[in-house]
Amino acid sequence: MKHVFQTTCSALLILFGSVLFANNSPQGCNIKITSKGLKEGSMCLLACYYGDKNYIKDSAKANAKGEVIFASLEKYPQGIYLFVPPNKKYFDFVMDEGQNFSLETDTTDYIKHMKVKGSEENSFFYDYQNFMSGKQKQIEPLRAQYQKVKNNKDSAKIVSDKIAAIDKEVIDYKLNFIKNNPKTFVSKIFRAMEEPIVPEAPILPNGQKDSTFGYHYYKTHFFDNIDFSDDRLLRTPIFQNKIKQYLDKLTPQTPDSISISVDVLIEKGRANQEVFKYLVNWLTYNYESSQIMGMDAVFVHIVERYHAKQQTPWVDSTQLYKVVNRAFTLKPLLIGKKTPAITMQDTLGKELSLYDVKARYTILVFWDHGCGHCKKEIPKLAELYHKIKSKGVQVYAVETEDNPKEWKKFIKDNNLDWNNVAQPDQYKRAVTKKIYDIYSTPVIYLLDENKFIKAKRIDVEQLGNLIEMLEKERLEKEKKK
Repeated sequence: MKHVFQTTCSALLILFGSVLFANNSPQGCNIKITSKGLKEGSMCLLACYYGDKNYIKDSAKANAKGEVIFASLEKYPQGIYLFVPPNKKYFDFVMDEGQNFSLETDTTDYIKHMKVKGSEENSFFYDYQNFMSGKQKQIEPLRAQYQKVKNNKDSAKIVSDKIAAIDKEVIDYKLNFIKNNPKTFVSKIFRAMEEPIVPEAPILPNGQKDSTFGYHYYKTHFFDNIDFSDDRLLRTPIFQNKIKQYLDKLTPQTPDSISISVDVLIEKGRANQEVFKYLVNWLTYNYESSQIMGMDAVFVHIVERYHAKQQTPWVDSTQLYKVVNRAFTLKPLLIGKKTPAITMQDTLGKELSLYDVKARYTILVFWDHGCGHCKKEIPKLAELYHKIKSKGVQVYAVETEDNPKEWKKFIKDNNLDWNNVAQPDQYKRAVTKKIYDIYSTPVIYLLDENKFIKAKRIDVEQLGNLIEMLEKERLEKEKKK
């Protein structure tokens, strides 16, 4: 029994106007769910999985018999749905092709007491869940026993063999079901849950086994059992978990590697228009909103390869302009890019170019003397600067507003003895903010001696740790020369 229910709406799917619930038949549906113990008048929800979210599709009240009827002139998209009573202790069921069935159960144990009429898919679905429930009850005490005897080789083997036997029963159950019911949606779900079986690693010319073979084989064959042409899998909890595992666990966490994996996924998604649309939408939003520094490079890659090349016809022109413009703004500011050149005026009105600051590390910070957060962070930055400036660190601090008197007072009061600059011209000030994507303050960039971006949008503590790490790496390289 599950106790958590999520109704959060994905901002991405709103942004790109994705049609979650496209109608797939005019014949309608009639689903009756009876739950003993459900009070008359209880408002119950019908929801479905979609990617990593749950979406409410309909609602209905229970009658005096505890019956809840969901009726519609049009069919719901197929997949795994949720019946959610007021206490949020929901259960899953299959929204099959016919959509004219009844489920009868008891609130004390939904799965154990489930009776299905009119839906073969749901009969299969609950047979499996009851089977798994029984196996879970068998295996839990064995796992607890294993923890007690794991240091005794003989005893541990006896227990682990029993656990392995139960695991094999589960595997055999699924394989036999797939063999006997190959065309059912439940079989497709079982196949999607399967992991690749990695064969023996080949022997290299040096006589050793290829130690990387297992990883590469597993990753290459990870989606062998996922049917990307079937959009029903989008409405299960399985599809999105597979996507995240592939990206987060099987892919090196660098923008270049992730971009390659993203392309693999999207190209597989071309087998079905809704799957393709979902993948492009979700991946775009996921990497545009990522809090991990540098992942905006993946967002830029997706936009340039798919959105900017008119491969997302479901995106209206206004939103397309916004997402493409956002990517073009970020592209010159990606980690490893040479920072855009800017020239500002110091406190005496003398022009000073960012590129004229000669230092091993340049801290480029955009701040506003009137910003509450800046009033806390800029003094912290000054404290750090006074500790590390001997390591070849300089600061180019850009005031983003125009109030010279208050700006200079803050500089003096907080001993900001670094390169303080501002831009009195309103238009040029706005252009600078646009170029550097400054929509809030403070914003800190760390540049190397050639003004290439090493880090961005980090706080003072992260900045100090990063410079310390870079200095350590630099000194180690010098020792090896």
